[in-house]
Amino acid sequence: MKYKKQLKAVALAMVLASGASATFAQAEESIQFGLCFDLSKSYSFISPQVAQAARDLAMYTNDNGGIEGHPVEIIVRDHGNEPQRGVECYEQLKREGVFHFYFLSTPVTNAALPRAMKDGNILAQAFTGRGDAVDGEVFEWVFPVGPTYWQQAANDVAFIKEQLGGDLENAKIGFIYLDYPFGQEPIEILKTLSEKEGFELELYPVPLPGTDQSGAWSRIRRDKPDYVISWLLAGGHVVASREMRRNRFPIDRYLSVHWMNEVDIRNIGEEEAKGILRASNVAGGQDFPIIQTMLETYYAEGKGSGPEANVRDVYYNMGLAIQATAHEAARLAIKENGWPLTPEAMKAGYESIENFDANGLMAPVTVTPLDHGGSSKTRIEQWDGETWVPLTDWSAGYTDVVWDVVKENSATFSVK
Repeated sequence: MKYKKQLKAVALAMVLASGASATFAQAEESIQFGLCFDLSKSYSFISPQVAQAARDLAMYTNDNGGIEGHPVEIIVRDHGNEPQRGVECYEQLKREGVFHFYFLSTPVTNAALPRAMKDGNILAQAFTGRGDAVDGEVFEWVFPVGPTYWQQAANDVAFIKEQLGGDLENAKIGFIYLDYPFGQEPIEILKTLSEKEGFELELYPVPLPGTDQSGAWSRIRRDKPDYVISWLLAGGHVVASREMRRNRFPIDRYLSVHWMNEVDIRNIGEEEAKGILRASNVAGGQDFPIIQTMLETYYAEGKGSGPEANVRDVYYNMGLAIQATAHEAARLAIKENGWPLTPEAMKAGYESIENFDANGLMAPVTVTPLDHGGSSKTRIEQWDGETWVPLTDWSAGYTDVVWDVVKENSATFSVK
């Protein structure tokens, strides 16, 4: 009991709720966050956990005084991973007064981005979307807080270089990916690093939805890459694991993008998955005060925003980290500029975030007007048969190379 009281005291003192009064007037105008997610098609393996985390965090925040005394409102809509539906969701919520959006889909984010830029609305793009959007001088209203896909891929190469003794001159790296915008996003940075470091890059595109990988893995068996970086999703990893066994490719040389969770491991088989690698943007597990508070305060009383099983999923942690960052931006905006909260103030709030790690859920981020990402760091984890074990600290590699590519690409962007 003493432990629980101490845990809740720590959680209540978190920066997520700092500055809030003990209670807020119900008549106060709410702070709205629009989550246009794919809840029905391609990304339904992750969107429910992220949306549930956002709702839980809003409930927790509201129960503890809101953000600077204002309640949080989470508005969730389904876009089915269809860009046009995502744009329609944006326009509908905009008419309802929402000016902060998150789409959790690279194709939909890319479709909505020009409108958000033109309208002067906030587009959160954490862990998805175009890599050059970290350039705050160009993408003034876009906030891809955390490492982009470009930086994640660069960090993967840096890890592989370390594993191969610090020299990639004679190395061969494979890249297996879903052949649409999400999967294609890292290719440019991988090609750039291939030229810089002298390693051979082999590309293995896989058609949607990722169930047909036999041709790609036959080529991998022939090419014998030292490592394979994977930009697959959910069941795609399960198919890849079967193909690795069939083609005798060592599973501990398969390095996945962060979209691999506990469900995927169970579907592969906890023992069969032993040795598999993933690059993570957030810390997994439930050993964090805010998650323990959610489990003991809300879920133990049947008041959670969804199934308790989702709280024990790394994607829930990701949802908390993303939404906590948005809360922090709103807190800083209101503290500095007062009420009402405007898009301009929210932008300034984001650009004032300093050394914020969502109470240990992610590497610290410091966002500036020039750098809307705020962090380039990921860590590599390995499944040991029972849990994910970090092999590295939070770290980033080739940041200068990534920013060169960012600047080269962002220079060509314009709002039509």
